[in-house]
Amino acid sequence: MEFVSICFSSFIFLFLLRLVRFIYSLILLLFDLIYILEWEIFSLNGRIVEIVIIFDWIRTMFLSFVLFISSLVIYYRKDYILEELNLNRFILLVLLFVFSILILILRPNLIRILLGWDGLGLVSYCLVIYYQNIKSFNAGILTALSNRLGDVAFLLRIAWILNYGRWNFIFYLELIKVDIEIRIIGLLIVFAGITKRAQIPFSSWLPAAIAAPTPVSALVHSSTLVTAGVYLLIRFNFLIINRNLSFFLLLISGLTIFIAGLGANFEFDLKKIIALSTLSQLGLIMRILSLGFYKLAFFHLLTHALFKALLFICAGVIIHNIKNSQDIRDMGKLIIYMPLTLICLNVANLALCGLPFLSGFYSKDLILEMVLIRNINIFSYFLFFFSTGLTVIYSFRLFYYTFFKFLGHSSLNFINDRSFIIQKSICLLLIFAIFGGSIINWLIFPFLPLVCLTFLLKILILVICFLGGILGFLIANINFYTFNKSLKFYFFFYYFRSIWFLPFLSTIGVSFLPLKLSLFIFKRSDQGWFEFFGIQKIFNYFILITQVNQFIQFNNLKVYLTLFVFWILVLFILVILYLNSL
Repeated sequence: MEFVSICFSSFIFLFLLRLVRFIYSLILLLFDLIYILEWEIFSLNGRIVEIVIIFDWIRTMFLSFVLFISSLVIYYRKDYILEELNLNRFILLVLLFVFSILILILRPNLIRILLGWDGLGLVSYCLVIYYQNIKSFNAGILTALSNRLGDVAFLLRIAWILNYGRWNFIFYLELIKVDIEIRIIGLLIVFAGITKRAQIPFSSWLPAAIAAPTPVSALVHSSTLVTAGVYLLIRFNFLIINRNLSFFLLLISGLTIFIAGLGANFEFDLKKIIALSTLSQLGLIMRILSLGFYKLAFFHLLTHALFKALLFICAGVIIHNIKNSQDIRDMGKLIIYMPLTLICLNVANLALCGLPFLSGFYSKDLILEMVLIRNINIFSYFLFFFSTGLTVIYSFRLFYYTFFKFLGHSSLNFINDRSFIIQKSICLLLIFAIFGGSIINWLIFPFLPLVCLTFLLKILILVICFLGGILGFLIANINFYTFNKSLKFYFFFYYFRSIWFLPFLSTIGVSFLPLKLSLFIFKRSDQGWFEFFGIQKIFNYFILITQVNQFIQFNNLKVYLTLFVFWILVLFILVILYLNSL
């Protein structure tokens, strides 16, 4: 009962705070207001210690979505792992997660942004290793080390901006076009955002983070950790005015969408498919951000948070019911036993595809049309629209496996979706996954931009979605198990399922040569020449001296007589030599 009360009280607190933030963001958006709260704590010898908090509609609306999804995750967690020990630890970690993202969003001071940035990394590591097994430990250390690269860029940026006398970056935005140092700071910000949002070549940690509990995945992959880098780049969108930098972001985002879509089509792990779809959507947001449409990128970020949280929560219910199996081949015809969960899962799945009049359609269709009117090269066009088709393919493949595929699980005794708590969380997210896109569209873009396209370009998107759906059904009917047993196709499937070997290249590929070199140096120097001519040699000398000393102590009379005889002989020889010289 203690855990239930903590869950319910945390849910009520976060949900009410979310309502207040959302209403406040609407007021700021309607009147186009920005409030800067500056509180001077004390002043010492001309140095001012102050706290600056910025409230604008982007910050407050994004924070309201984070609070909304966090409250539902905590409420959903109340019934999902009720039998697990140390449940209060999860609630505290989620609240720390929310507090870290709050610091990251509301503060313009780079030092305090670093506190939120590092707080997200630390708490995410604690959440990923929550189950404390080998898989979760490996995923946790990969996540922590990948994000640590972005932290290094953050520290360099803090050190560089110290040249201006303070860390509040909002006071130096007008220098971006004339000051080379501000441009270097911008490059460091972009690098930090790329690592946190898992773009190539830092994409391997995001699929590995599914080792965390499913409610954590719903929180991490939808609105917090991966979107922290997106939010950072949206806030610093003025830094991407450089043409070369925007082309670079355009290229890596296109490659990220491409490899994530290919990997999801060859994957059978349900949570990993959803994680790869997150990677694909992050690449999509980065692509439209590199073209200069930061409001549109923020719009898709919000709609993606809604349907992706619903996807993960429904996936967690399915995995929990079929005894922790994540293989989609074990989920055939579950619509008979779990109709509400499967309908919500596939509604979110279709919103991911951009099905008309679902939440994902309003942002994704506008993004595709904006890309069509931009002057970019044919390779970028190919990556963009081919990756859009791949998204539709793996979405319809998942739809086919859960609705029509042969029943693969062995026992049906406990398969149901009768949990009232989980149903309430799912249904509340379902409403926003259907209507959230249109509502946010009317709020952010009261007057939609007029996009003038030819008829062929207008229907190009529909044709790609239609062909992707057909290919998704055809690929779902291929017996991949037969291909996997053949060594001829094994490398081919394994290559795409492992997203071009990025997990191995970013772990073994990075550490193999340094470890081999260190082993060689250790064998040849520390245990080799240094051992022979170093401390071992000195040790042998000390042993010899000790033995001589012991010999002298135990045979002192013999030694004295020997030395006396030797001295007499030396004197005798010297006398003879002297006499001969005369």
